[in-house]
Amino acid sequence: MEFVLRLCSIGLGGFIGAILRYLVSGWVQDRSGSIAFPFGTLSVNLIGCFVIGLLTFLVETRSFFGVETRTFILIGLLGSFTTFSTFGNETLVLIRGGRMDMAALYAGVHVIVGVAMVWLGRLAASGIWR
Repeated sequence: MEFVLRLCSIGLGGFIGAILRYLVSGWVQDRSGSIAFPFGTLSVNLIGCFVIGLLTFLVETRSFFGVETRTFILIGLLGSFTTFSTFGNETLVLIRGGRMDMAALYAGVHVIVGVAMVWLGRLAASGIWR
């Protein structure tokens, strides 16, 4: 039962985070007036990174939030708002642990292989649905 409640908490946080992402990203993109640069996506990624940094510091140094609240906010809400915040946090954990090599590998693979996988997905789709 505890597992099901945790999943529901993540789902509720994800629901809220997805809506916030849509609203914040759209608002910023509209205000930017740009059609050439994704300011909206950039803004939610940077906001998410700031918030996860703030909250993980409070969790680590002040034992802020219980496990349930952290699950709701960090996994559900922020995970849906932007997974980039998790990427940033995990990279920083590697750096703080003295693993610059692993941090560079982790970041490099995400960026380079991530973009390559988007390209491969598009190639696959164009081959399947001509």
